[in-house]
Amino acid sequence: MKSFAGLPLVLAAVVAIGAHCGAAAQTAKPQPLKTQPLKTWRHGIIEAKSDAGIFFVASRRDFAATLGLKLDFVQLKNDAIALKALLAGDLDSYEGGTGGAIVAASHGADLKVVGCNWLVPPHGVYVRGDIATMADLKGKAVAVSAPGSFPEIFARAAFEKAGIPVAAMKFAAIGADNDRYRALMAGVVDAAIITNEFVPLAGKVAIRDIMPASEVMPDFVRVCVQMSGKTLSLRRDDAVRFIAAEIEGLRFAMSHRDDTIKLTKDITGMKPDDRRPAYVFDAAVTTKSIATDMPIPMDRLDFMQKELVSAGSLARPIDLEKMVDKGAREQALALLPK
Repeated sequence: MKSFAGLPLVLAAVVAIGAHCGAAAQTAKPQPLKTQPLKTWRHGIIEAKSDAGIFFVASRRDFAATLGLKLDFVQLKNDAIALKALLAGDLDSYEGGTGGAIVAASHGADLKVVGCNWLVPPHGVYVRGDIATMADLKGKAVAVSAPGSFPEIFARAAFEKAGIPVAAMKFAAIGADNDRYRALMAGVVDAAIITNEFVPLAGKVAIRDIMPASEVMPDFVRVCVQMSGKTLSLRRDDAVRFIAAEIEGLRFAMSHRDDTIKLTKDITGMKPDDRRPAYVFDAAVTTKSIATDMPIPMDRLDFMQKELVSAGSLARPIDLEKMVDKGAREQALALLPK
């Protein structure tokens, strides 16, 4: 797997790359496929964990092949790296949060949201031991992720909702969910912003969610698929077919519980008796988290933008209509059975 650790992290580099991506997207409907070699589509995705069966299914079945594509899913540590890889031309698309993309777009990067697949955040403020309320965490260490990421934005919103000034907290930027979970269990931090998949993993050392993200930020959208305007212009047909394959994959995943849970275990190497994939799948169904037809909920994107402005990550709102491509999804749906 290609490493993206060396990609530049300064926003100026993002803007410089994005400046070359200004071509307008074509609107023609994809032409019927003829017999020809499959075209490779490189898609960035967060490292596989307990929800992998839902996210990866399109790459593990023949949905894309029937549409003329060979999917290459590239696992990355976080969506900030995926964003930079996309703008560097190393990826054709990626899926992740929209916060970094909105900030980059505000500085001129040519990014397009083409559909969103996981609407409800499964995160929360998780604690162990004798921590009972948010007030018990005042002045204590809380594991979040990088500034501007969802865990960091959510943590700020959660403590503000609880009436605790952010200035009174000690936020520690600690990698991915697995890293933050380990920090919590080791007592390095007093709380961690992680997902619900760690509840069954904790076993006898119980962890509790004392402030669910779904209550603090009910309008937040967890994952959207994003592309550059350049890719949508130069590879429009392929982009549409990729979205169609993703939609078929999501439809299959959410209607085949056992297959999806097994796929998660196969991808991650989890043991057969690991309860996390089933727990995450059932929670996603209960909360109606998965949008199998990949809508573009503009109200939720606007919510994210307002949070970024409030947190100081975004100087002023941008025109979100300019960073979405609704037509590609509509063309993809036209390729599929109702």
